[in-house]
Amino acid sequence: MELLTFLIGAIVLAVIFLREVKQYERGVVLTMGKFTSLRGPGWSIVVPIFQQIQKVDLRVKAVDVPDQKVITKDNVSASINAVIYYRVSDAAKAILEVEDFRFAVSQLAQTTMRNIVGGADLDEVLSQRDKLSERIQQIIDAETDEWGITVENVELKDFFLPDDMERTIAKQAEAERERRSVIIKAEGEVAAADNMAKAANTLAQAPGALHLRTLQSLNDLSSDQSNTVVFAVPIEILRAFESAKDWMQVSTEAKVNKE
Repeated sequence: MELLTFLIGAIVLAVIFLREVKQYERGVVLTMGKFTSLRGPGWSIVVPIFQQIQKVDLRVKAVDVPDQKVITKDNVSASINAVIYYRVSDAAKAILEVEDFRFAVSQLAQTTMRNIVGGADLDEVLSQRDKLSERIQQIIDAETDEWGITVENVELKDFFLPDDMERTIAKQAEAERERRSVIIKAEGEVAAADNMAKAANTLAQAPGALHLRTLQSLNDLSSDQSNTVVFAVPIEILRAFESAKDWMQVSTEAKVNKE
């Protein structure tokens, strides 16, 4: 009976005086309203009424920043959201320096995100999102340092534009693709023209090269099953006919003058 009474008394005392602090937590102890100690993992004795312990989770936490209405530097209205990863680096400061560090971090993230995105152009927000995230992370981390909070990372997730602006951006992207296509096609035509000019110069400088090229073309045509055959006449042959024509005309004129 006495053993049972002792066990019951021990359990009651344990329930009243002992508090468990997990491995990933730290316990901030206030004695008569004053900060006295920081308890690590394990069981801690806390005297009721005179002492109070508040547990702080030291694990990395993810805070979802809800959609925020912003106006970019070039007066484009949009909506953006983000996620923030932070952890408590000093449990005592997180309890003593700010009333609710979770709510404070969330509110600071919203205002900072609106300010940074509002100071950037639309093109910068769309193409340099990593740089904007890094700037937001640096500002929040500096502001929360005195709260015992370390901001690990900030990621801008979704950036929503009005429907008319999305159509405008789509048209702009299409026009840019068409411009690049025209430039690439023109560059290809210039390169082809240069190669053709070089080939023509090579054939003109080598005697008989054009005849060999003609025979090669005829050989290629002979393997085609088509009924239509195109015969290419070398320019030299046409020039020969032109020279013969001129010679005949000169001879005729000389004969007439002689008569």
